[in-house]
Amino acid sequence: MDEIAEVALVSKPVLYQHFPGKRELYLALLDSHLADFTKLLDDAIASTDDNRQRVFETINTYYQYIKRESQAYRLIFESDVLSDPLISARIEEFNNALAVSISKVVVKDTDLNEDEGLLIGRALAGLSQVSARYWATSDEPVDQETAVDLISRLAWRGISRFPKEN
Repeated sequence: MDEIAEVALVSKPVLYQHFPGKRELYLALLDSHLADFTKLLDDAIASTDDNRQRVFETINTYYQYIKRESQAYRLIFESDVLSDPLISARIEEFNNALAVSISKVVVKDTDLNEDEGLLIGRALAGLSQVSARYWATSDEPVDQETAVDLISRLAWRGISRFPKEN
């Protein structure tokens, strides 16, 4: 808390007025970063009606966020306190909300039911998250543009095989 107060340019008592302990401070930061990331992903999903471009934009958002907000991304996905039930519940809420957002588009544009759409949403979100996290920690042997293109083509080739049956 001493280091945080120093970086925030406030006294330690002022910091404790707002956050009784490290966990509360962590939760406040986590909530703020998750809200920001959720907004970026929701904007990407809503950015176009062209589903191929929507897949690209959403995956690109993951890569951009991890590249640009490396500390926030570590706080969300790589913290040593992720086993804390309250923290893991917040991460699960984030993952579920993203999967639901994706599934709404999938169900609307395919012949899949809601449960199937949610499974696809989880898979696409997981593909984005895992590949972006790997890319960010691998000293970037593949540049960002190429990585996003490869992963979005992989995702699109999979999801485009579920057209709405008329």
